[in-house]
Amino acid sequence: MLRRLFAFFLLAIFLPIQGINAETVISPAYLNSLTELLQSHPSIKGAIAGVSIRSADTGELLFSFNGDTRLTPASNLKLFTAAAALTTLGKDYTFQTELLTDGTIKESELNGSLYLKGKGDPTLLPSDLEEFARLLKKEGITKINGDLIADDFYFDHVRYSVDVPWSDEAANYGAAISALSIAPDTDFDSGTVKLEIAASKRINEKAIIKIIPESDPIHIVNRTKTVPAEATHHVTIERMHGANTIIVSGTIPVDSPKQKEWIAVWEPTIITLNVFKQILEREGIRIEGTLKVEKTPKKSLTLHHHKSMPLKDVLIPFMKLSNNGHGEILIKEMGKEFLDNGSWEAGLEIEKQALSTLGINSNNLVIRDGSGISHQNLIPANEITNLLYKVKQMEWFPVFYQSLPISGVEGKLKGGTLRHRMQEGKLKEKVIAKTGTLTNVSSLSGYLIIDNNKAIIFSIVLNHLKDHDDGKKVEEEILNLLVNMK
Repeated sequence: MLRRLFAFFLLAIFLPIQGINAETVISPAYLNSLTELLQSHPSIKGAIAGVSIRSADTGELLFSFNGDTRLTPASNLKLFTAAAALTTLGKDYTFQTELLTDGTIKESELNGSLYLKGKGDPTLLPSDLEEFARLLKKEGITKINGDLIADDFYFDHVRYSVDVPWSDEAANYGAAISALSIAPDTDFDSGTVKLEIAASKRINEKAIIKIIPESDPIHIVNRTKTVPAEATHHVTIERMHGANTIIVSGTIPVDSPKQKEWIAVWEPTIITLNVFKQILEREGIRIEGTLKVEKTPKKSLTLHHHKSMPLKDVLIPFMKLSNNGHGEILIKEMGKEFLDNGSWEAGLEIEKQALSTLGINSNNLVIRDGSGISHQNLIPANEITNLLYKVKQMEWFPVFYQSLPISGVEGKLKGGTLRHRMQEGKLKEKVIAKTGTLTNVSSLSGYLIIDNNKAIIFSIVLNHLKDHDDGKKVEEEILNLLVNMK
């Protein structure tokens, strides 16, 4: 169903940029206006702006303002990760999860241990583990005379990219990376759990907190209080460092709508293993041994395997929802696939090689991760527009293009991170671009459809802002200027 949904909206949204009219010329008057805006806008006074504009047809550089200055791109880095993954892994690449045993099945018993082996699927759901359990039950297995073991050794065990601050470890965008991790829902925030927080029906009672998926290692400390309807709604959520204790505090007015929050877990492999144990038990399959994390023996028997959606579909939540975890998994997957090393170092080496084949000067870039979460990533705006032009020549370009957010289009998996922006006027549905946000950083790079069926490629990277929300306004002022040019 999910794949059919993706296919439906991709066909509905895709704009024929490859057939857009060739000659795009910006008049000197507009260039002067744009330069003046960048030099005098109060929101970027004291900040650094890098802006690059190219013809979508010829790749000619039409405008550059600090375009060769390396700046922190935030999630605009995902453009490079996606292009590298499509170049190396291919649009039809899938991720595997396997169920194996080192024992034998006799009547209703599995005499040996059961291994759940992850190979980096960023879209693995509890429902996929439920299917494994149903298959075992269908085969008549009711008892496992051994241990339940998670194998996450497909990747290394470095959980965080080099520059993730400790303060981001509990945030869904800073989730730990494991080769065996599940997401709570079809937003595919792998390595997180979802909290649903609802007010009690009675004032002064604690809120009702539901955790999805439930897992024994996760402990909720509920310090909330239901207050009168006119009182303030203020709920804070924190996860203790190095643990899966989640503290929920604050006040929630009676009759308030349910609040949903995604929290990254500590050691996602352990959470996945515990969720699988609970699923097996619900299916009536008893485990005699203990829970462990170990490598699967080489001579193990594969009982079942799960194949993810293809990369072309994985890119939808990755790019449209700006899913950081997907970016890091793709880096490690490239390293594992081509260097048999599921690490950031190996994956980034493969990414740089892939970018070079696309005509990108990787020596001019500083890339520290796959998501853009690091403030140490550095890419010039001119190199971003260069990438956006080069990928147009690739056979997988429609997949890349369709993964980008679209201005003013409703739906998380359609408009993505641009669904609430540019909802009116000439820019609605005309900006097909990747957003980026970090503290004091805002970026937007992609394709702008202008009058007369012409397109331009643009990149706007703003650093050292006092408020990154002001950067969004500047981006839209620039685009409004461009879309109205004659």
